[in-house]
Amino acid sequence: MIIDCHGHYTTAPAAHTAWRQQQLAAWEAGVAPERYPVISDDEIRESVETSQLTLMDSRGIDLTVFSPRASAMGHHLGDAAVSLEWARRSNDLIARVVGLYPDRFIGVGQLPQSPGEPVEGSIAELRRCVEELGFIGCNLNPDPSGGHWTSPALTDRSWYPFYEAMVELDVPAMVHVSGSATPFFHATGAYYISADTTAFMQLIEGDLFTDLPDLRLVIPHGGGAVPYHWGRYRGLADMLGRPPVETSVMGNVYFDTCVYHQPGIDLLLDVIDTGNVLFGSEMVGAVRGIDPRTGHHFDDTRRYIEASTLDGAGRADVYEHNARRVYPRLDAALRNAGR
Repeated sequence: MIIDCHGHYTTAPAAHTAWRQQQLAAWEAGVAPERYPVISDDEIRESVETSQLTLMDSRGIDLTVFSPRASAMGHHLGDAAVSLEWARRSNDLIARVVGLYPDRFIGVGQLPQSPGEPVEGSIAELRRCVEELGFIGCNLNPDPSGGHWTSPALTDRSWYPFYEAMVELDVPAMVHVSGSATPFFHATGAYYISADTTAFMQLIEGDLFTDLPDLRLVIPHGGGAVPYHWGRYRGLADMLGRPPVETSVMGNVYFDTCVYHQPGIDLLLDVIDTGNVLFGSEMVGAVRGIDPRTGHHFDDTRRYIEASTLDGAGRADVYEHNARRVYPRLDAALRNAGR
């Protein structure tokens, strides 16, 4: 199988997105938002059949791990109640997509994080997503402030109650920020990549995986800057008196292949152990255009894997086996379906 670990519902029906804008406007005005709109199954079908499913079919992707649009999580907007309502509506919509196409999508949840609010507030929604909606993980925002970095480092013990719930439920989290609230941070070109890199450095400096050895985190977008400056992070760990990153971090951390050119993928696969790389494309996401040098979409990441030096076993690990190991509930769902 080819499993894409990184898909977002960037093509959600217009009524869903419009309601979000109305919700925020109502919060600003201090009034109740309008009732959430009725969205038909046909609207959902049209939204994915003309985009994600068409691309999955053309690129030979069997299954996408699907979550609400990351840039629209907007944890820095509104308050905790607004974030909770938006998260539940977004997660319920993902569950409907999965229900319509159970062989092609499986859900990952958005959390109702809000700046200054304890992460315990997200545990109930995580449990709902996993136990009621059948989701296999979550997207965890390390900076709900949208670029001001007011939250403690991911290794701070204030995060531990949420991590403990993840371990209990046996689900990983993709460490993924949302939209940028600061004009000097382009969301997908600067904020995402710098946040991925920041998260990894926080993990080097802390003892998170010593305390919670069963916790699993996926750092998207090829690990930010990390694989491409691997010597820097190995050297910093040594300078700071920390254990080697290979033993202290990489036993619990995984990178995806959302890197949109061949040299970048080649370096990622050369530097990072194959067992720590999951296939991902983030298709219909950050970069949607066609590369004039190749004539193919930038986010057609399968082409890069096929053109790499990985042998058949290595490709099978990146495409399927690693994802099934990192997401045990995914593996269980596939086995139950005879896949």
